[in-house]
Order: sequence, then structure tokens, then C-alpha cells
Amino acid sequence: MVDQLWPAVPRLDVFKALGDNTRYAIYLELARSPRPLSTSEISEALGLHPNTIRPHLERMREVGLVEVEVDARGEVGRPQHRYSAAAEAPSLGLQPSSMPMMAEMLVRLAELTGASAVDAAEVGRSQGRSEAARYDQAPSCLEALVGEMDRIGFDPAVGEGDGEDSAVVAFTHCPFRALAESHPDLVCSLHRGLVEGFVDAMGDASVGEFCSLAHRTPCQVTLVAR
Repeated sequence: MVDQLWPAVPRLDVFKALGDNTRYAIYLELARSPRPLSTSEISEALGLHPNTIRPHLERMREVGLVEVEVDARGEVGRPQHRYSAAAEAPSLGLQPSSMPMMAEMLVRLAELTGASAVDAAEVGRSQGRSEAARYDQAPSCLEALVGEMDRIGFDPAVGEGDGEDSAVVAFTHCPFRALAESHPDLVCSLHRGLVEGFVDAMGDASVGEFCSLAHRTPCQVTLVAR
């Protein structure tokens, strides 16, 4: 099936790329991660120098195993490149290939059975309150929320809010983007509810504003200290 996934790349090149121990280890890190990783993050995880990692990443990109994006949050004049397993790359058993299809079917089922954005948000709030329990030792709601959103794969970035007691958490990567674009009411409402429930359970902040794909400044939440 490899030649069906990469019709423009000889299957032998794909096998050779994964046959190298270092490239295989890199690929496992990317496949396990819910968000794109920078070269420094990969090198730190594997205990290798970034200069060792870079040529392997380039080779994997050439055969279609990984995708690369430029991170605008890098230092001025030095944007970071962030890597992820290509959408059609093999899962190597890390995630059932049926999971994206199952998620799509569940969202469509919710629409067909009349579930609304309000229902989705309430489901999200319930889940958010449950997830907050794992952060009972966190020093603040902001730190806990950043940790949780990073764990899920939203790759959060923190910025200053309009007031002294507020902060903005931007979601620079959406692990559910394809579903969010095709079913924004349900998927974005689930995410909003998840954040609201999590923040409410932490107790020391509240959600001032949640922006989704429909907003001018999408995919971010403003937290206001209580």
C-alpha cells in the first residue's frame, strides 16, 4: 500500500528512509506528537545535536514522510521550521487509521440527530472540568491551560491581554482543523466548552473571550484573573 500513498515516490526510497535507525526514531517522535515539533525539540527528545537531525528531516521530507511549516513565533529574522508526520504517511500502529473517519462520522451523526452548538459546548465543558483534575498542583489556571492545550495538540502561545489581569492564549495549531472547517459550529463549540469547563474548574480565572475560525482573530482565548 505504500506505493498507493506516495504514487510519485518510489516505494524503495520510503523503505530506505525508515530503515535508518535515526530517521525511524525521528518519525516515531513526530507520529506520536499531537503538534508539529521544531528541530530543537526533536533533538532534545532524542539526545542528538540539531545538526544531526536536520539532514534526516530533509530526506524524510523529500520522500513525503514529513511536512514542514514556518513558525512565525521564531526569533526576528530566524523563523523556526516545525515538522509533523505527513497526513498520508503510515501510522506505524501509533494511531488506528480508522480514527479520522470515525471522528468524521460522529460529527455527522451529531448533526443528523439535531445536536446543536449549545449541546457541543456543554459536552466540552463537562470534559474540561474532568481534565482539570490532573492539574490540581499547577500554580495558575494559565499555566495549567497551556499545559492541557499543548498535550492535546493546539500548540498554545501566550501573549498579553488588553488589561493588566488578562492574558491571551493563541492556538497556533488545530489538531482537528479539517473537521473544524467542515463542521465549525460543533467542533469549535466543543473546543470552546472544553476551555470554559477547564478554566472554571481551575477557579482562579475566567474566560473573557473565545475566538474561533469565524472571528477576525481566530483560535484564541482571553483569560481574566479573578
